[in-house]
Amino acid sequence: MTVNEYQAAALTTAVYPEDKRIIYPALGMCGEAGEVADKVKKVIRDNNQQFTDEKKREIAKEIGDVLWYCATLSRDLGFTLEEVAQMNIYKLQSRKERGTLSGSGDNR
Repeated sequence: MTVNEYQAAALTTAVYPEDKRIIYPALGMCGEAGEVADKVKKVIRDNNQQFTDEKKREIAKEIGDVLWYCATLSRDLGFTLEEVAQMNIYKLQSRKERGTLSGSGDNR
């Protein structure tokens, strides 16, 4: 499955108010990313830092939820998921070529 195929499939389940485009998936993405972090934290706290196959699968499901919000937010902003992915690779390649992968700031 390509990222654009995923996006198309994900959008068939995107049900939220039209007037809440952009804000709804942006907030949802934050919540789901928090759930990813929480599951990782609980492995550290409760599972002696052992990422079993079951725990990895649980985390992967939460990553899938983050991806769903990325797909819907990208659409709401007018981009395909492939376009967003390509923009990110160009940005990272440029930083690598200029020796600015490390550091901080959006426009380095």
